[in-house]
Amino acid sequence: MLKSSNNGYRKNMAELNNIEDSDLEAGLSPVEQAAIVLLSIGEEQAAAVLRCLERDELMELTQVMSRMSGIKVDTVKSALQTFFDDYRQQSGLHGASRSYLKRSLDLALGSDIANSVLNSIYGDAIRPKMARLQYASPKWLAEFVSSEHVQMQAVFLAFLPPALASQILEALPLEGRELVLLNMARLDEINRDVLHELEELVGRCLAAFDTQSASVEGVRQVADILNRLQDNRAGMVELLRAHDPEVVSQIEMSMYDFFILSRQTEQVISRLLDDVPLEQWAIALKGAEAPLRDAILAAMPRRQAQSFEDLMRRSGPVPMSRIEQTRREIMTTVKELADAGEIDIQLFAEATAE
Repeated sequence: MLKSSNNGYRKNMAELNNIEDSDLEAGLSPVEQAAIVLLSIGEEQAAAVLRCLERDELMELTQVMSRMSGIKVDTVKSALQTFFDDYRQQSGLHGASRSYLKRSLDLALGSDIANSVLNSIYGDAIRPKMARLQYASPKWLAEFVSSEHVQMQAVFLAFLPPALASQILEALPLEGRELVLLNMARLDEINRDVLHELEELVGRCLAAFDTQSASVEGVRQVADILNRLQDNRAGMVELLRAHDPEVVSQIEMSMYDFFILSRQTEQVISRLLDDVPLEQWAIALKGAEAPLRDAILAAMPRRQAQSFEDLMRRSGPVPMSRIEQTRREIMTTVKELADAGEIDIQLFAEATAE
């Protein structure tokens, strides 16, 4: 019954922004009603439904489920009644299930041909398994497949959503990435043996989920700690530099993050406006957070601020790589002025009291 009505829940979740009052007798959204039903039917049955959802749907629904408490009996009854009403509307004669067709085609054509036909109808059987990999860290997935042959890496990425595949590719060793892309571009049809190897790889990957490591931004954390040191911050940085200059360079750049300009005094920003051309600011502030842009504009004379906003509009879209490079150049200037004692930079948001 739950599987038969799952399409109804998928439809409800997709129509969150088009809900009529008659659908919300208990004042609940369709997702909240779905959450009540899943909480009412038990863990195993709820898990069977959750496996049928896309990642965004699953995340939204489970977040609602986790927040629910003290639901009244009448509210539960209303949600269940809506569920059964939907089920009755959708529980007429449906097309054959995959298992029904599999048994029939096995008898008629044999297992191999049956699988080929079913894959052309339903999509490759491996895709639902690979959809579960979207919850894993791209870096961990890259480490997991890095020892595989380049052709298998290409097949693995070909079955993933492009956004996740690109993150995994970036986490793979730089040398050889182009071969992965080249092999992927040459893919057309994948034979049964390769699909079997891919299924085994995905199975091992899913089985190892529990062993994946947590992601920690060590450089960012050290930068935040150093920013808060009251005594001899510069001395500590130099001690670290003696051990690993490259890591310290990353830490320093993280300490001088572009967004810290939003918490500087008007006098500091005015000095930076004298040293950094407006053309650079116009690029660096593309896509910047409102507090940062407001802080820069507030330090300009009104006429200059108006001219600057016109300059930003005229400059049009700018590639992110150029924006990031310009921001790094500005922060290099900021660090040089701070090291020379010409400006006093506030590196973190200090606690205040009235």
